Amino acid sequence: MSVFPQLSTNPEVREHLRNVYTNNELVCECGADEADLVFEALLCCLSHPPLFTCLRASTHLHSLQDIQLRLQQHLAQQERSPSVYTHPQLPDVLLLPVHGPRPVDPLASEVIVGAQCGNAVLRGAHVFTPGILSTPKYMKVGEVVSVFSDVEGKCTRGAKEFKGKKVFLGNGISEVDRSEIFSSDGPGKGVAIRMTEPLYQSPSFDGVLTDQLFLQNLPSVVVGHVLGPRPGERILDMCAAPGGKTTHIASLMGNQGTVVALEKIRSKMEKIIQNAKMLQLDCIKAYCCNSVHAVSSDPAQCSADGPPYPEESFDRILLDAPCSGLGQRPNMSYSWSLKEVCSYQPLQRKLFTTAVRLLKRGGVLVYSTCTVTLAENEEQVAWALKTFPCLTLEPQVPLLGSEGMSGAGLSHDQRRLLQRFRPELAWRGAGVPHSPESLLQNANADTIGFFIAKFIKRSWWMRMLSSFTGLGMKPMSHPSFTKRPIHQSLLNFCH
Repeated sequence: MSVFPQLSTNPEVREHLRNVYTNNELVCECGADEADLVFEALLCCLSHPPLFTCLRASTHLHSLQDIQLRLQQHLAQQERSPSVYTHPQLPDVLLLPVHGPRPVDPLASEVIVGAQCGNAVLRGAHVFTPGILSTPKYMKVGEVVSVFSDVEGKCTRGAKEFKGKKVFLGNGISEVDRSEIFSSDGPGKGVAIRMTEPLYQSPSFDGVLTDQLFLQNLPSVVVGHVLGPRPGERILDMCAAPGGKTTHIASLMGNQGTVVALEKIRSKMEKIIQNAKMLQLDCIKAYCCNSVHAVSSDPAQCSADGPPYPEESFDRILLDAPCSGLGQRPNMSYSWSLKEVCSYQPLQRKLFTTAVRLLKRGGVLVYSTCTVTLAENEEQVAWALKTFPCLTLEPQVPLLGSEGMSGAGLSHDQRRLLQRFRPELAWRGAGVPHSPESLLQNANADTIGFFIAKFIKRSWWMRMLSSFTGLGMKPMSHPSFTKRPIHQSLLNFCH
């Protein structure tokens, strides 16, 4: 149900997205009218929160059932008893339904928060002091106020009222005076407004079972399973902050092996280390490094301890690439220019090239983004397959999303191997779930927008062998194989 305005963007960005969703291939498949309706559904769903809050459980430490029970007990202590479901296909995921929109009436006293803070409130957070832009002139502790989001970023910090475009998020109780929020010493860091009647209700998880639960979007959890890490392997997470996927990989390995996490911003790298310690995962090694430069063909430059690494150093690599973030939900306002949106494709290709060099033959590379553009998703796959003949697309397990979108020149068989989470499709055909079963059926559909591609790096001889077999030929009968010893022929195909 749509209660908020559509995602607000720069007109050029809106037109760019429209062109993506009404490209010639898509229009030929579904018709122009349907393509337009899907695009409008995209803009609507992006401004609203997903249907579920997704929590990844630390199943390397405790059973999912034990963690589920502890969470239910904690929520009961908060005098809340929302249902806590296990995911039917993901063995380490707990789901809590997000209830909303609820019938809540705005009050006379208004607090205005920034768009980012407002997005967090819609996912269950309370209002923290740094997110507040405006409060009533004489707001005191204990005052009941309505919280609004400044969706266009036009409210001046410290204002006593705001007449611009704003969206109602719910009601709460002030935990601080106005003077503490706008102090000359700068804003504090604690909770300023405790949400008591949010428009969308979901429990706050700040400091809750921190060694057992990790708040993570469902497609981000799927990525770890698609990568398929195994105990004892050496795995690289190239753009790892804040460490959700890194710690998931380590958990899936049973904390056995090595997970190298690279992050170019030191404070974010330290957050990865903090999360690894909190979740008791000591197989993670985090380094401050720009992953573009994480490989070297010069042995003198390579270190046994950290980057750069020699080529073919890793069994599996996750490239969760920096992207335009146009799949994030909820998001009522997107302020980036079209130039900024389009700036990510070249960086992603540099990172991808490094990943291919670092991956062992026979190894797995998973590429993912949290955006909805073709340029950063399917077009990157088409480019990769053309640029790196050693790469082939692999089936994904689990496969919970839709197939890849048309418009990048990929075949239907290739698109079926991709996984794109498209919440706009759920919104386009949305019905009201009436039972837990029908509700859970929507858990995989009403998510953030997300994209996953899985590649395997094959040796030349493996690719030739596969193609011969597919043609019904006996590899040894092919002219490429002479009467020389078999090992020599295979060796030549590897170069």
